[in-house]
Amino acid sequence: MNVLLDILKEVWVLTNEMSPYLLLGFLLAGLMHEFLPSTLYTNHLGKNNFRSVFLSALFGVPLPLCSCGVIPTAMGLRREGASKGATVSFLIATPQTGVDSIIATYSLMGLPFAIIRPIAAFLTAILGGTLVNKVEASSPLPLWGSAPKQNNQEGKNKTLPQRGSLEGAFRYAFIEMMEDIGKWLVIGLVIAGIITAAVPDSWFTAFQGNTLYSILFVLLFSIPMYLCATGSIPIALALMMKGLTPGAALVLLMAGPASNVASILIINKVLGRKTLAIYLFSIIAGAIAFALGIDYLLPAEWFTAPLACMQECCAEQPGWFSVLCTILMILLLIHALSPYKLIGGHHHHCHCHDCEEEDSHCEAPILNSRFSSLNSQLSTLNYKIKGMTCHHCAANAQKAIASVEGVEQVTVSLEEGLAHVTGNFQEEDIRKAVESIGFEVEK
Repeated sequence: MNVLLDILKEVWVLTNEMSPYLLLGFLLAGLMHEFLPSTLYTNHLGKNNFRSVFLSALFGVPLPLCSCGVIPTAMGLRREGASKGATVSFLIATPQTGVDSIIATYSLMGLPFAIIRPIAAFLTAILGGTLVNKVEASSPLPLWGSAPKQNNQEGKNKTLPQRGSLEGAFRYAFIEMMEDIGKWLVIGLVIAGIITAAVPDSWFTAFQGNTLYSILFVLLFSIPMYLCATGSIPIALALMMKGLTPGAALVLLMAGPASNVASILIINKVLGRKTLAIYLFSIIAGAIAFALGIDYLLPAEWFTAPLACMQECCAEQPGWFSVLCTILMILLLIHALSPYKLIGGHHHHCHCHDCEEEDSHCEAPILNSRFSSLNSQLSTLNYKIKGMTCHHCAANAQKAIASVEGVEQVTVSLEEGLAHVTGNFQEEDIRKAVESIGFEVEK
């Protein structure tokens, strides 16, 4: 019982330290999502040159996409014309950081880590993208069925949900993002609490002060394991408190979010073995290089000072503002993880054949509703989509299916894992469209 109380105490301290910065980070992420046009990314990433790789890394660093959401987003960019190098650059840079995780890193680990983390993600992404362009410069764009019609897409874009509102920014920040990464944030806090309170220091004796052993130890479990950029922060801090070097902590912050078993399998399937090998090499080489640089070239007190501060915070009572932010965070997390949603339900106007009422409960935005006169040539089919884990996954699945020739309307339910597709299309094109962004489909 004492150990459990100690774990809960550590989780409470970490949450109090992070919650004000997390809420700010989520808000900034929501504003970016709502007010930055998506064409900002797709219009500059199409050529097999250094500029596209550079811009892809630059765009990816502040985006608040987790490891699961970045895969379909990157594959969608690839389908829209991004070069293979730009796609890999985006895959490496984006999950490692985000405006929310950068601010959260500052809250727990200090300014040096908060600065070095995005720089490491940026340079590692440029390395991977440049190597891919050198090795596979002539790689063709993946296609399914017939190419999407431009005029058809323009018509569909007219019915996309309007962006650019504060309400949309708050909804994305505190409902959708919480639903996407809330579970992983809680897991990260709990693991950090267990490491700090329950794991004996003797378990880490061999790694204390030893950069090489620490790096190899962290790489061993961080490459295959799923860690989100924000959830990895308390774990990295807990490992440092047990004696691992700051460089090893950075390895966790880089390699953990950047790769996992699921992303490795999908990249191998969609982009090929050569690209996968370069992707993994860039992440591992970049993590090791920056880890050695931190431990041997930079002052140790830059990175150890937050540890002393954290230990002092454990003995002090948190301020009222931190407590209020923590309470708000807990309420948002409870709502995000609960199967019963009090707010933020995704109910949308729909004209699907299956809907008996005009106001149905489709779980995702309608991409097109041009059904003033339905005829017998149009059919509505349901497809089971495997692999969707977040709102970005569902949005990218919708976009891919909507691009297929003959599709007139599509809705995707993240909760049910279903796509409802109406039109006169080839079913094989639907399957290829979904598989091209890393998911699997069943009718």
